[in-house]
Amino acid sequence: MAIDKAVYTAHATSTGGRTGSTRSSDDRIALQLSTPKELGGDSGPGTNPEQLFAAGYSACFIGAMKAVAAREKIKLPAEVSITADVSIGPMTGKAGAFGISVAMAVSVPGMDKAAAEQLVATAHEVCPYSNATRGNIDVTLSVV
Repeated sequence: MAIDKAVYTAHATSTGGRTGSTRSSDDRIALQLSTPKELGGDSGPGTNPEQLFAAGYSACFIGAMKAVAAREKIKLPAEVSITADVSIGPMTGKAGAFGISVAMAVSVPGMDKAAAEQLVATAHEVCPYSNATRGNIDVTLSVV
């Protein structure tokens, strides 16, 4: 599904793949990349695409929660946090192909669990990362 009109576009350039580097066009991100041992690398000092995806998805999802809470006039605690686990591994039935899955544990201190679960479900419908991944990867959401 396409967007109607881009209101912001991020620009980043990566070189060297999983053992290279990545940099945003405004230099706010300038990171060394390293491959985890589990993927045949040396677990060097850099980050990796899965960590970047986990950080981006969880931050974006909190933004979606804030937007839904504002629209529905729900007081959202400032201490909302999400721990995102992004896993990578071979895909079932696709020889040589790898895929990812995401599990996000959402903490909404002081909010009734049922209300928090409803908020998370609604945020999952509006979050750009959720919409980009829906039907492509397994995403598990839990309120903790």
